Amino acid sequence: MARPDELINSRLKHLESHLSQENPVLLSTVQSFRELDKVAYRMGLLENTESFATHIPWWPLISILGTFSAGKSTFINHYLGSPLQRSGNQAVDDRFTVICYSNEETPHALPGVALDSDPRFPFYKISSDIEQVAEGEGSRIDAYLQLKSSPSERLKGKIIIDSPGFDADAQRTSTLRITDHMIDLSDLVLVFFDARHPEPGAMRDTLEHLVSKTIHRADSGKFLYILNQLDTTANENNPEDVIAAWQRALGEHGLTAGRFYSIYSPTASIKIEDDAMRARYEMKRDLDLDEIHGRMAQVEIERAYRIVSSLDNTAQEIENKVVPVLKEATRRWKTRVLWGDGIVFGLIALLFLGYTINAGQWGGLSLTAGWWTWVTSSSTYLLIFGLTLLVIAALVHFGVRKLAANSLSTWLASKQKDLTSKVNLVGAFARNTRPWRSIFSIKPVGWGRRSRKALANILTAVDEYVQQLNDRFTNPSGTGNPLGEDAETLAASAAAGSRVEENSTTADVEVETKTPAVEEKAAAVDAAAEPDTQADSATEAATEAKAPGK
Repeated sequence: MARPDELINSRLKHLESHLSQENPVLLSTVQSFRELDKVAYRMGLLENTESFATHIPWWPLISILGTFSAGKSTFINHYLGSPLQRSGNQAVDDRFTVICYSNEETPHALPGVALDSDPRFPFYKISSDIEQVAEGEGSRIDAYLQLKSSPSERLKGKIIIDSPGFDADAQRTSTLRITDHMIDLSDLVLVFFDARHPEPGAMRDTLEHLVSKTIHRADSGKFLYILNQLDTTANENNPEDVIAAWQRALGEHGLTAGRFYSIYSPTASIKIEDDAMRARYEMKRDLDLDEIHGRMAQVEIERAYRIVSSLDNTAQEIENKVVPVLKEATRRWKTRVLWGDGIVFGLIALLFLGYTINAGQWGGLSLTAGWWTWVTSSSTYLLIFGLTLLVIAALVHFGVRKLAANSLSTWLASKQKDLTSKVNLVGAFARNTRPWRSIFSIKPVGWGRRSRKALANILTAVDEYVQQLNDRFTNPSGTGNPLGEDAETLAASAAAGSRVEENSTTADVEVETKTPAVEEKAAAVDAAAEPDTQADSATEAATEAKAPGK
């Protein structure tokens, strides 16, 4: 079937209605996803109760990972301007918390089923994945997830996910599955470490999962590594040693480039008596916080490119990886069926000859058995005998076909893991082994000129979407109005975002007004507190703060 069911169609229409006002470019991508779904339906890669559009979050997504007591919740509370998340020196929450905007002043906490059943959020049908790795846990989705709302203006147009404190030795497999799922879907990932634990070597397993398994990803640029609670080193006056220790530990796990931040919360910091030292710490903190907040403010832009990229990757993966795998699986299946038929029918022939020869039922090359004389005495008997042999041969052949198909399930499962898109290789292959399919037909079911043309049109559309996004957010020539009809809307949005950032920063971080004496120490701070921080960090932060869409 090449049509989505009514529920999926209704969800896609709802999504289109939302995007028609928010982002016209992304609105067009929904239709491309519909066309991609049709190809997948014909090939058996998707059930008609699914859509590739529901496999990705359409809201900008920021994930926050880190070790226990690394200050993740405190950072979120400071960013939102309200104590939404519980914080403390011990683990205070063992669930993943999805935080989104609500215009109601009173925050709400909703159970995990609210996320598992809503395709607009990043954990849609995550219970099925949990059930696969831990039987019985899928029904306990509320023990893993919760949804919270906040009236913070900074949350408009984005979603934040707060994760449980990371302890690789104690993590359940299901929790790791959710963590990996969350990382894959995110536009920005903040990884927090605790400066109060200056011996990072003791956290080797944690660093292995949070660093080593992320730096080789194609989207490694979305990871920001943050050493939090740096103010706790003020009593020893050794921030450089602490930072250097963590940088060495991260370098041992392959993180030799990229930004490494060191911060602490302005609203939950220890008191630093020495004025010069306090100014030194505050300058370093504010520079890094500005840069982090700048990255968080532009996730909407990154979201748009992520969705277009997902469409592009899925279309290319179907043509360049899925189709070749299905062809190879069908070729292997054909070979195994032919070998199986040859072996089974050969054995049957040998057994027959062995029995009849030992029974003396051959006269030269003629079969002289009484039962054979009876069969050949009548054309009717001979016809019935022939049909009986044909039925037995068919049963044997189709039994061999089934066994040969089942023998490829492990191989197909391994190929499934190599794919980024959520397609059903086993289901698609099953369509190619139906009884009426010839073993000599190598072309996958549903893959023909029509499907190839559809994918080509989708890939062409992807290029157009990227160009439209580029026109919306850039103007290399510096002439004309690259934003077209969206100019006023984007300008208003940017102005509103700037006011939000300014007001929030003023309210939450009162120490950002610098004295001349503090400004004079800025260069010394950069050199002492973080050796690898470039001198143009402040310029970069200011540039990001002025980027379109903020």
